[in-house]
Amino acid sequence: MTDVLLGLLLAAPVLLVTGGPVSVKDHNGTTPLVIWHGMGDNCCNPLSMGAVKKMLEEDIPGIHVLSLMVGKNMIEDTENGFFKDVNEQVSMVCSQLAQDPHLKGGYNAMGFSQGAQFLRAVAQRCPSPPMKTLISVGGQHQGVYGLPRCPGESSTVCDFIRKALNNGAYTELIQKHLVQAQYWHDPLNDDLYKKHSLFLADINQERVVNETYKKNLQLLEKFVMVKFLQDSMVDPVDSEWFGFLKSGQAKETETLQESVLYKEDRLGLAAMDAAGKLVFLATQGDHLQFTREWFNQNLLPYLR
Repeated sequence: MTDVLLGLLLAAPVLLVTGGPVSVKDHNGTTPLVIWHGMGDNCCNPLSMGAVKKMLEEDIPGIHVLSLMVGKNMIEDTENGFFKDVNEQVSMVCSQLAQDPHLKGGYNAMGFSQGAQFLRAVAQRCPSPPMKTLISVGGQHQGVYGLPRCPGESSTVCDFIRKALNNGAYTELIQKHLVQAQYWHDPLNDDLYKKHSLFLADINQERVVNETYKKNLQLLEKFVMVKFLQDSMVDPVDSEWFGFLKSGQAKETETLQESVLYKEDRLGLAAMDAAGKLVFLATQGDHLQFTREWFNQNLLPYLR
């Protein structure tokens, strides 16, 4: 598996649980880990989240992985990645983490694709138990403006999503019932986005500055963002480093550091950057495609 690309879909929460720690590290020296999968995947897919779980258990001896299921079973978990209100999903995960005695001392988190911005919402809204390090693997922290490819390219689900987003991403019905609409970011309709986006505009402080969100995010020890340089799924790919299209047009992009979010430090990211808490990593390959060697060299150090 070392030289084989890990082909993951967009990812939702898997949770590394340990045997009942009092402090952050378990008796065997490991720190619990939460992983959230994304669109088209589920908690336990043996070709994606199952493979990641197995890989982590092999590379970090003694670490325990629990895959959080958003729903009653794997089918429901997959469906919820398309159709369940993201705010409700985040609330469900926060409740599960708070009730897990193994996580009382804190945990690390790793989100794959849309699971990354969902876990960031957990960090901002639910500081107990404390999240230590957040690793975003291809997450879209400024949302997307396009869906060039989605899991099951010819599926009726993907066709439905595209039509729904094109016809009215910010209508109440679509916002409440289509996950991808909740992080749809239209730079040509900025006012509409800020007013009607139920999820992304809130966690990105687009309307008002929620000082609790800002304070909680800054509690992270590290916020690691991985960008895939040949990504054919995320548009624009700059969103994986918290950049996005400049407002009012759909061609020119800006970096996080060039954005109003950063310059006004509405989310505390400028302060985190100055403190050395932000880490920007890049890798060749398409969306969520990486080798085990790259993973071990670049991401494992943040999980040990």
